Amino acid sequence: MQKVKLNKKFVTANKKRNISQNNFGKFIRLLLNIILAIIVLFPLIYALGMSLKPSSEIYSQSPSIFTSNPTIQNYLDVFEIAPIGLYILNSFLVSTVIMVSQIGTAIIAAFAFHFLKFKFKAILFAIIMSTMMIPGEATIISNFLMVSGWGLTNTYIGLVLPYLTTAMGIFLFRQAFQSFPMEIYESANIDGCSDLKFILKILIPISRPVIGALSVASFLGAWNMYMWPLLITGSDEYRTVQIGISMLNSADSQSMVLMIAGVVICMIPSLVIFFFARKNMIRGLTTGAVKG
Repeated sequence: MQKVKLNKKFVTANKKRNISQNNFGKFIRLLLNIILAIIVLFPLIYALGMSLKPSSEIYSQSPSIFTSNPTIQNYLDVFEIAPIGLYILNSFLVSTVIMVSQIGTAIIAAFAFHFLKFKFKAILFAIIMSTMMIPGEATIISNFLMVSGWGLTNTYIGLVLPYLTTAMGIFLFRQAFQSFPMEIYESANIDGCSDLKFILKILIPISRPVIGALSVASFLGAWNMYMWPLLITGSDEYRTVQIGISMLNSADSQSMVLMIAGVVICMIPSLVIFFFARKNMIRGLTTGAVKG
């Protein structure tokens, strides 16, 4: 009986020790996550605090992130000094067109590379994938010469033309289609289903995670473009929000807080989209990564 009691006490002590170790491990992980979150979010917190400061406090002798006299006048002045509303509308239009075009071209190309049989398919796919290793800065001058030669500067078509398709999107959709049974496509063909109908009725519904991931990546990438809109636009009518914000900058403190306020305004759509689509983005990027 004493041995049984000793065994029970030993088991109970082990359980308590394991629980305390698990709790300590969870506490350490939580603490590390909080520290990393503060480090990652510090630029956003700093920008938000600076945008609420009066311009007189920018060069004060006791600098601080937050102010005791917060004001939203900087945000109001941004819309009065520059046509930020028009810039935001242009960015939204350009980003939406690029996002829809990249999704459409990527899913059609991925369908062809996976389901259809034609010569040099592997070579063509390898060539398309190799374009992912070419930085955008290496082709921006040739793209500008091409677009300007066609007379498309200061147009919406010129803004979106070089970004209507993406090799990364083709790769993501093709990886997602790897787990799709070929027999279903063959059966659909026998039943008289066209390729376009097969894409619209079958592939698009099952590819929603990939579509969500590519939508977020494409929209945010187009929203944050700077060099291409700077080269291709020369008037307020077609400028995007990134270019408009940079035009608020000058040497005085007033323009500095206005530019920071404009940056915060520019970040709001990106944060909202990422917050609501983060789960689909993770699912889409991992679709097709594990088989079985």
